[in-house]
Parts: sequence; structure tokens; C-alpha cells
Amino acid sequence: MAHSGFWRELKRRNVLRAGVLYIGASWALAQGIAQLTPAIGLPDVAARWFLVAALIGFPFWVALAWFYEFTPQGLKRESEIAADAPSRHSAARKLDFAIIGVLVVAVMLLGSGYFIRRQAPAVAPALASAIPAKSIAVLPLVNESSDKNQQYFSDGLSEEMISALGQVHDLKVIGRNSSFQFRGDAQNDSARIGAKLGVATLLEGTVRRQGDQVRIVASLIKASDGSQIWSQTYERQLKDVFAVQSDIATSVANALKAGVFGQSIEVTDKPPNGNLAAYDAMLQGRYYAERRTRPDYVKAEQYYQRAIELDPDYALAYARLAIAEQWFNDWEANTDERKIASASARAHAHMAVELAPRSALALGALGINQAWSDFNYAGAEATLKKAVALDPSNAEALYQLADVTASLGRVEEAIGMMRKALTMEPLNASFHFYTGQFLCAAGKYAESERESRRALELQPGADGFGSQLALALMGQGKFDEALAAAKADPDEVDRLQALALIWYARGDKAQARSALDELIHWDGTNGSGLVAEVYGYEGNLDQAFAWLDKAVVARDPTVTTLYEAPMNLQALIKDPRFAAFCRKIGLPTPDEVRRSIAQGPDRG
Repeated sequence: MAHSGFWRELKRRNVLRAGVLYIGASWALAQGIAQLTPAIGLPDVAARWFLVAALIGFPFWVALAWFYEFTPQGLKRESEIAADAPSRHSAARKLDFAIIGVLVVAVMLLGSGYFIRRQAPAVAPALASAIPAKSIAVLPLVNESSDKNQQYFSDGLSEEMISALGQVHDLKVIGRNSSFQFRGDAQNDSARIGAKLGVATLLEGTVRRQGDQVRIVASLIKASDGSQIWSQTYERQLKDVFAVQSDIATSVANALKAGVFGQSIEVTDKPPNGNLAAYDAMLQGRYYAERRTRPDYVKAEQYYQRAIELDPDYALAYARLAIAEQWFNDWEANTDERKIASASARAHAHMAVELAPRSALALGALGINQAWSDFNYAGAEATLKKAVALDPSNAEALYQLADVTASLGRVEEAIGMMRKALTMEPLNASFHFYTGQFLCAAGKYAESERESRRALELQPGADGFGSQLALALMGQGKFDEALAAAKADPDEVDRLQALALIWYARGDKAQARSALDELIHWDGTNGSGLVAEVYGYEGNLDQAFAWLDKAVVARDPTVTTLYEAPMNLQALIKDPRFAAFCRKIGLPTPDEVRRSIAQGPDRG
């Protein structure tokens, strides 16, 4: 009898109706969250946590319904309302309608979710089939050391894992620039990361370094569902870190049946004499070099020099020092600094190749010095081809070869190389930028615009990116858009050159001349090649050749990109002086370029 009375009291107070409404609303909301999760970037566990919160809140809702009643005058305590008051019946009817409405919405969401799931397989297999089973991205290992300044160490291990796995030629390995985009990214689950990078598996983990002890946890997971394929925890002395790297790379390759099968993958960053201090200095140099600012180049060079002092036979340190010096030469140095930086880079690159003649990194260091400091393009092409043959997974070496190929006038061939490089570095903004530049040089302005916009999407506000987009737009006659894109570029030299070209194209010589004068005043020696291009586009060939000669004296790397020039320089190229200039700096003449293209990329 007591039980029956309690049940009647629950119904009288509309507690049962309130409970059904709460459950129905929670169900509907959970379905809605689950369906919206992919669209708005919520974590996949969002719906689960919502249901947990709803379950916790249910007793409080029931208690509210027991003690209070909704009336036309607002929320009132149940004890203040007469048992036969009309408001009780009105509230009951309103709850009934609310329950019906919520259940209708829930059923509709359930039906739509079922429909979406039924339709999804028509697309998913096509996407999955496009991703090679033997493909992997190494996500940056998480630094769990108490010293947050140890980030360089975990990054260095991550990069070496990429290099080590790149030795397995039937394994697609994503490059550092793209995989490091997902550092600490809680908004992307494994499936989204795999789709963005075009890989079937991900290697992730943590690093904890304490004194001479290191603890590394590595896990290989299936990108599509996050399931674990292989996992291992290593607690070793620091001196054993190279063996751990080799073991991880070999275990991963074997797990993917990627052509190792028990053979050990050799790591490439170990100092010949095993000096851990040299290794640590090399890692710190690498960390600062990647930041690519003038002060960071100085720090990077200091650390690389320290590594070489500790191990004079450390080829990798010589190679990375040469690359850092060449980057400084190309992007930061003034005319006087270039004389020192290029000579130092040359010496260190040759030393690296002498110590490790089959190192793709050492050959890459020599190749970029030959091209951008020595203007020895034929030598650079041969050197970089060797580097790519030794390490086909090295997207940076392939990009450098593409850049040299474009400088030699074979722009279409360079575009093909960049397309391949982008399969290894799909999120590398610079690679999209250079692809856009080569497409622009080939007159494919709409494609160039797409690549340039992608570069800006990946790295908003990067120097030169807006100007490249502006030139692609200019080639399509979209002058207003081109001006806006150029003006948004933070790089003064690129912006002024783009503005001068756009104003000339629009026929406004006064505006063009103003931009050109400012370009000459702002950077009269370091941008000599760019000034020459503007004069060439204008048709003032005497001034164009005069500025080209200045660029050679200043060793301005932009002089090497005449065949990559974003706009039509036919008047300059047809001038007899151009062929003579090309011979002077080691570029092929226009006739030689045409013959080379006719022979095709396999000309030997």
C-alpha cells in the first residue's frame, strides 16, 4: 500500500513526466552533439562526456520536480499549490506535449544519423584506398621532462625517427614540417590527422630525460580508428639512446611489413666517437636553425661548432652547420656578410661530404651552396640528384633539386618534382609557395593562385606569400585583388616589387615608378635581381642588365631565378645580351633551355 501511495504521489507531482522529458531531451542532445562533432571540431568524446554530465544531473532534476511545480506565475514549491489546482493539470499537459516534441526530434536525429552512416561507406573506401597501407607520420614526441627547455631533445629524437624510417624505401614517411603541425593539437583525432597527412599509421609517444637517464614511450597506432598496432617503453641510460632509436624504427617497419624484417635500421645522428655532449649540441643547433631568424642562426652555428669541437669527424654537424650558414647567406646576410657566410658554408659542406660521401644530408648541403653561392647550377643539379637517389624520402632535398631545375629553365619538370614533394610534406607552406611560384612562371596563373592561397592558409602573414599570390592574380587580370594581396605582404622588398609590376600591368607608370624608386632606395643591393626584373618587365633593358650586373657583384641569390621570374620577361630574354649574361653566371642560354626541354627529363 505504501509503495502504491508513493507511486501515485510521483504521478501527482509530475515527477515521472519530468523524468521522461529529461531522458528524452538528453538523448536528443547527445545525438545532435555526436552528429555535429566532425563539423565543428569537437573531440569525439564530447557526446560521451555530455551523457555522463546528464546522468549526474538526473537526480537533481528529479528532486526539483518533486519539490517544485511550474505554474503560470513561475516556479513554486509543490506544498504551496492545492492538490486539485488547475495549474497541476495544465503543467501535466504541457509536459506531455514537450515529451512528444522531444521524442519526435530524437527520432528524426536517429533517422538522419542512420542515413548518414548508410551513405558514408560510398565515400570512405575511396578515401581509404588512396592512402598507402605502408605510410606513416611521426608526431612530435611529447617532452615530459621536468625541464621544459629539453624540448630540443624530444624534437631531435622525433626528427631522427623520421630520418631513420625514411631509409625504408617502400614506406611513405611524412616530413617534419607537416607532422610537427600537430604538436599538442587536442582538436584533431587520429583519423583526422591521418586524413590530412595522407597516412595509414601514426607514431607517437613521450620522452622524459633526467640526468643520464632517458625514458621513451613509443606507440604505433592505426590512424583510421586509433587502435594500437605496437607499443614499447624504453628506460635506458642516455648513452643507449641511439640503440633505442634504431630499435623503434626497426620495430615499426617490421610491424608494417615494410621491407626490414629483423634487420636493424641504422640511425644517422650518432657522433662517430659516441660523444653525447656533441650529440646534445647538434640537437640544440638543429632546434635554433629551424626558427630561421638572425639571432637563432647565430645560436645554431655556435652549437654546431661546439659539436664539431667535441667530435671533429661529426659529418652530420658539418652538414647542418653548412646548411644554417647557407640559409643565413640567402635570407639574412648583407653583401659583406655573404662573402664570409658563403665561403664558410662551402668549406663545411665539402668537409661533410669528405667525411660521409653517401650522406644525403651532406650532399644536400653541398648542392645548395653550389647553386646559390657559387652559381654552379650544373654541379648543384648533379649533387642534388645524388642526394635524392640516396634518400628518396627526403622532401627537402627534392625541393632543392626542383628549385635548381627551375633555375635552369625547366619549370614544368620542377613543378612535377614539387607535386611529389608535397605528397611527403602536404602541410608545408613553403612547398605550396614554391609550387605556386613555378606555376606562375609557367603561365598557369589559376593553379598558381590555388597553391599560393593554400600557402597563406597554412602560414598566414609569411614573408613573400602575399606578393606571390598578387602576381598570380595579376596574371589573370585581377588587379584590385592583386594590389590588396601585395599590400598585405609584410616583406618590404617582395611587396614593393609586386606593387611595381602590378602598376605597370595596369598602365599606371607613375605609381609603378614610385614603387620601383622605393624598392631601389630600400634595398638597392640585396634586391638587385628583383629590381632588374621590374626594369625587364617595363622594357627598360639597359637598366635591367645594369642591375643584373650589380646583383652578380653582390652575389644576390635572386639573380639565379630569372627563368623562374613570375612575369613575362620575353623582351629581356630575347635580347642578345641575355645569352651572354647567362654564360657569365653559369645559366643555360634560352636556346639551351629549349633543347634541354625537348630532350626531356631523362636526358642523362
